Amino acid sequence: MQRLYALAERIADSTISVLVLGETGVGKEVLAETIHRLSPRRNAPFVKLNCAAFTETLLESELFGHERGAFTGAVAQKPGLLESADGGTVFLDEVGELGASTQVKLLRVLEDRKVQRVGSLKPKEIDVRFVAATNRDLEAEVFAGTFREDLFFRLNGIPLVIPPLRERPVEIEPLARALVTHLCRRSGRREPDITHQALDVLLRYSWPGNIRELRNVMERAVLLCGSDPIAPEHLPVEKMVSTLPARSFASMRPPAPRVAPAPPKSRPPDFEATLPVPRPTVPPTTDNALKSGVELIERDLIVRALEQCAGNQTHAARLLGISRRTLVSRLEQYNLPRPRKPRDE
Repeated sequence: MQRLYALAERIADSTISVLVLGETGVGKEVLAETIHRLSPRRNAPFVKLNCAAFTETLLESELFGHERGAFTGAVAQKPGLLESADGGTVFLDEVGELGASTQVKLLRVLEDRKVQRVGSLKPKEIDVRFVAATNRDLEAEVFAGTFREDLFFRLNGIPLVIPPLRERPVEIEPLARALVTHLCRRSGRREPDITHQALDVLLRYSWPGNIRELRNVMERAVLLCGSDPIAPEHLPVEKMVSTLPARSFASMRPPAPRVAPAPPKSRPPDFEATLPVPRPTVPPTTDNALKSGVELIERDLIVRALEQCAGNQTHAARLLGISRRTLVSRLEQYNLPRPRKPRDE
């Protein structure tokens, strides 16, 4: 994540659009706010809109504004969020949910830097930077015809991929401790420690809800532990000890097309800023038994997944909720033999 935020700092001064990709709860909005805060626009508005929270008609009114009488219920003139963000940054969350009509109008704004209220004939110039986010595979949706290719290219100036929390377990302990500190300062409580047994539970869980879920779990633990250290009994253990793998970001995407979509025709190679997922490691700890225990659990899960998938590494990685590259590095780390490559892999 350090490399990701370093890249965010490098691109903050530009006006190029940014597309943030990642599962629900990984912190896409936080990254967007970071880009805005580091940019020359930091003192101007940061306006955010969840594109999935409105019908298409209401969404267009929110984005572009409307004139009085433009539609039923439009009893007064209203500027849109794009006008309100003039000089600043617009964050479009769940941008993959945009309807066809809104996609066309947003594309026009991105190209002309002018916004036209619903019911108005007068466009108005605006100066905004666009940061969009989605947990969907927009390239696959472009190929399927549900998302405009030209709009995708406009939004995808710099793509930033946030890995799911389960692929960066080195961050789980420091994140959990930071959340406990924040929650206790906010509520005026004494900050409790976290036992090794509780950390073991946190490390073994696959976190399908990512950082948002971790925050909820730690908030519950702080409330339940009282003056004691946070222990497994303060966590939703019945749920968290389950070894069922979480769905990976790849598994949330629409079915892959038979023919892969062509790469962008005009995007310079320097703009291909998607970061590789860092190799997960177990967080350093003074309790060697804990570290060894986590590694044994992980090794056993990998062996079982490969057996269940008849040695197919791609299928096993999907079952475990990790990338194939991560699986290969784990095979090397634990000195496990790599299965012979099946014909269909």
